[in-house]
Amino acid sequence: MEFDRSPFCSIICSTIISLIILNPVSFLVYSLDGPVTDIFKHLYFADFYPSTNPRIHHEVKLLGNAKFSDSKGSIQIPDPIRALDLRHQAGRAIFSSPIRLFDPPTQTPASFQTTFSIQFDTTPTPPAPISTSNYSDGSHGGSGLTFIIVPDEVTVGRPGPWLGMLNDACDDDYKAFAVEFDTRRNLEFGDPNDNHVGINLGSILSSTTINASDVGIYLRDGSVHRAWITYDGERKWIDIRLGPDGQAYPSTPIFSAPLDLSPFLKEYMFVGFSASTGNLTQIHNVLSWNFSSTSRAALRFPSTETCETKIFLQATKATEPAHRKPPSSFMIFVAVVVLCLVVLINLYYNGKRRKEKSTLVILPDKKQRPRPPNKPRRFSIAELSSATRCFSEAEVLGSDTGGIFYRGMLHNGCHVAVKRFSTRFLNSTGADRRRILKEIGVISRVRNPNLVPVRGWCCDKRETMVVYDYMSNGSLDRWLFGVGVLPWSRRFKVVKDVAEALSFLHSKKLAHKNVKTSSVFLDVSFRAVLGDFGFILGAPAVSSRDVAQKADVFGFGIVALEIVAGSKNSDEEGEELLDFAWRMHEREEKGKVVDRRMGLVYNPEQAFRVVEIGLLCTMNEGSGRPTMEEVVEMLNMERSIPQLPARRPVALFPYNSATDLCSGYSCAPFR
Repeated sequence: MEFDRSPFCSIICSTIISLIILNPVSFLVYSLDGPVTDIFKHLYFADFYPSTNPRIHHEVKLLGNAKFSDSKGSIQIPDPIRALDLRHQAGRAIFSSPIRLFDPPTQTPASFQTTFSIQFDTTPTPPAPISTSNYSDGSHGGSGLTFIIVPDEVTVGRPGPWLGMLNDACDDDYKAFAVEFDTRRNLEFGDPNDNHVGINLGSILSSTTINASDVGIYLRDGSVHRAWITYDGERKWIDIRLGPDGQAYPSTPIFSAPLDLSPFLKEYMFVGFSASTGNLTQIHNVLSWNFSSTSRAALRFPSTETCETKIFLQATKATEPAHRKPPSSFMIFVAVVVLCLVVLINLYYNGKRRKEKSTLVILPDKKQRPRPPNKPRRFSIAELSSATRCFSEAEVLGSDTGGIFYRGMLHNGCHVAVKRFSTRFLNSTGADRRRILKEIGVISRVRNPNLVPVRGWCCDKRETMVVYDYMSNGSLDRWLFGVGVLPWSRRFKVVKDVAEALSFLHSKKLAHKNVKTSSVFLDVSFRAVLGDFGFILGAPAVSSRDVAQKADVFGFGIVALEIVAGSKNSDEEGEELLDFAWRMHEREEKGKVVDRRMGLVYNPEQAFRVVEIGLLCTMNEGSGRPTMEEVVEMLNMERSIPQLPARRPVALFPYNSATDLCSGYSCAPFR
């Protein structure tokens, strides 16, 4: 039954107004939500002389191989006296108390500013011969130092290129933020050179790197350098400046750009420094440190049970004029009469308005039943237009032959990626919108850690869109074929994650139908998740479940080879990767398929096994192509790999076949 709510709204409003008029103090005291306030925190260490400043022992906690130097007045990592061998050492120095850096109710990170002076002493050298297999150049120097924001005060990261930031005990949900000052070029982590600044978001792989040489800074030249890091939590903007210590504040930042730290922060975090050495050594000195933060929070007024309430009331009464008296019974009676008149007048006019409109045929808005907050649902065009700022070009993540991906934010604050299929593409493929809706509905009900969650869809006579969870680390092809180098341990985990995702889908009698590196995304913890499903490719002629699943297996084989090789299957510079891999198998030289950029830092047994599985998945259907369940068992060493033929079979399932299930369309990465 539909009825007008306006009389009830008037009653409520009138009641509230009357209560405020009669007793404003009581109204204020019993309000639940208080004003918004700022929580400030400030740390200042002009130096770190323990003899003249004993409080630093209580305020700065040292972990691993770190010490306070009385000779330099600095924090030193590693301790040059404590360690007999300075190689492969790691340490941390953090403020001993946690600092509020995130407001959970509003999902807003705190604003903070920090400045510190650092110096790298490269004179120490190890007593034994040095192996430089992990380093590209130079005869001296350690690994580097980082300013860190971490969730605990007990973890010490790994030495060497890990910079003491993370270790094997840190799970995929370990929240951390760091700005590294790296003096070694580690190819396995994609370092551009041996003199750079990097931004690390929950990972040892820098999301952004800046060449320190561009501003005339050489970190390991023995000079004292000063860094300024400013983060605006409201704007989600970071500003980093670097210059010689003792000189003026640099007018130009070395890096200034938007950065959302919300996914990498807990409410309370620890701030400080970490550093490490590898085969080569240096002493990392922090000579001074200044840190301040501002976090927004909402206060609450005291309850009636607290003594603060009485004090508040007494103070209010004391400030009232002596002649002011509580409202009399007559005044209360007048207020009640006025309230009743307001209610009756509202009821009269609303009833009259309903009679005037009774002759009109008005269709009530369709009500949507309440849904769980994360349950997939149908979105309106207006909702998605608002989320993407009217499909603004500034929100475009990428485009392909099928449509355009947009970054968006729903009204509840959730970040999403919206794929808006182009009308031309839909018409050219002859896609049935009802069939698309049915497939999206089925996939959206499937939940697995290695599948990108489908938030919902939008489909009418004009538009067809799919709404996914937003993956901040982008697609796999961005990491494989970009500037950086993805380490082998991460690549092997990605192969296993994708295999498990497809095995799960096939166990549910479903298929992905668009398996390729651009459809594999990396979440905040760098776990591989499979998305960008081939809904449009489900034309009746190729909708056979068996055909689609076999195409998924073939697509996985190509993805596995691309992950090992670090190059695309179709490369303009030479032959196709699949042809090359078969040729190297025939020569028993599978090592040549492995990405050369990784150097020797990979597991040959695992890499060759992935190559063999990739070739097996691209076999002709009748020649022993495995199921995804069998592939998972092979990757987990639970099943032996069948013997591959010595030579490539003549008839292979073509990658760009008539079904087009494997080729599909390319999806630009989320950036």
